[in-house]
Amino acid sequence: MEPLRIDVETWCNAPADFQLSSLRGRVVVLHTFQLLCPGCVMNAIPQVARIEEAFAGAELAVVGLHTVFEHHDAMHAGVLRAFLHEYRIHHPIGIDRTVPGQPVPSTMARLGLRGTPSLLLLDRAGVERFRHFGGVDDLQLGAAIGKLLASPVKQGAGPESI
Repeated sequence: MEPLRIDVETWCNAPADFQLSSLRGRVVVLHTFQLLCPGCVMNAIPQVARIEEAFAGAELAVVGLHTVFEHHDAMHAGVLRAFLHEYRIHHPIGIDRTVPGQPVPSTMARLGLRGTPSLLLLDRAGVERFRHFGGVDDLQLGAAIGKLLASPVKQGAGPESI
């Protein structure tokens, strides 16, 4: 399997040339969200903060993808930066590239994501090993992260889903 790629217009909390490939060797939690999504704000974003706290010091990186498929005019980069500041979110956040004439942005469409919040886990080679749409239980997610942290890089296996 190939390493997962995302198509980003711009980055917040990261250099403009940031790439997921720079995180190879680490397990990556990739969370997709919209700042006007109640499930994202009330559940997924606090869960990501708990992940960062629980796995501090581990070979784990958290990356967000702001993927807007509704209310496009209300969720531009300036509003997102203010949101990240207010919610004290410091990990890299990419803004999913818009596709002219299409309501669904590039990465969301290419990966077939069903909506937000969605959470993907990438192994140390950058290959997707876990995908979940909506809320996921902390214990199940922690177990999946721990399994990836304890595992060497595997080639050829596909993603799991719970």
